[in-house]
Amino acid sequence: MTAVSDPALVRGLQERAARAMPAERVEPARGWWLRHAPDGAWWTGTVLPHAGTDPEDLAERITGAERFHTARGTVARFQITPGACPGELDASLAGRGYRRHGSLALMAAPAARVRSGVPEGAPRVLVEGRPAPAWLRVRGAAHGPGADLRAERATLARVRAPSAYACALAGDEVVAVGRAVADTGWAGVFGLATLPRARGGGAARAVLAALAAWAEEQGAGRMYLQVEEDNTPAVRLYGRAGFVRVRGYHYRSAR
Repeated sequence: MTAVSDPALVRGLQERAARAMPAERVEPARGWWLRHAPDGAWWTGTVLPHAGTDPEDLAERITGAERFHTARGTVARFQITPGACPGELDASLAGRGYRRHGSLALMAAPAARVRSGVPEGAPRVLVEGRPAPAWLRVRGAAHGPGADLRAERATLARVRAPSAYACALAGDEVVAVGRAVADTGWAGVFGLATLPRARGGGAARAVLAALAAWAEEQGAGRMYLQVEEDNTPAVRLYGRAGFVRVRGYHYRSAR
């Protein structure tokens, strides 16, 4: 699969991701998605400004999004994807004092490619329709000691699309996890995490392959994911699994 840059495809993938990590409240605003997620990660509550707008109308649209967040006691944040949102938006937000942060890549791959090439000796993987306690424990370990997973549980409970939760096992111990959400021919990959002592043994790659097999069973022949561009080990892992970079994006947050 070669890299693609069709704005409609990029918008579609990011909107699928937003449904796979759903906010508590989503308010349509002439094509923009205003999202509120008091119990979730900050990016779950970012504005998706995917509809085009006239430059003269842009300031009013931004102000409306700011009012939405102010009314709910949250900071206004925008997901900025070149080509998938108004071209003047990034500069307009910078002019209003919004800080830029996060440098992420949207990546995609054929599910059949991801399913193949699992290293010999990789752990076996169990795939279930709900997050088991062990799945959540490994996710918590990825967040660090004392991680509070109540927000993640609340977010996962809001997902309505078919979902798979994969656990890679070393003996009876879960050492790596990940999940996938199928949505209109695509499956998004989220929450991939490996315990430090199991890294380098093919556990993460085995999780990806198991999720790809599940995706094909759901009629989702293509997969996507989002990764921080400076996370070199993750980018390398996904590249070896067949994912290619589709588009980079970043965020703007009010100060």
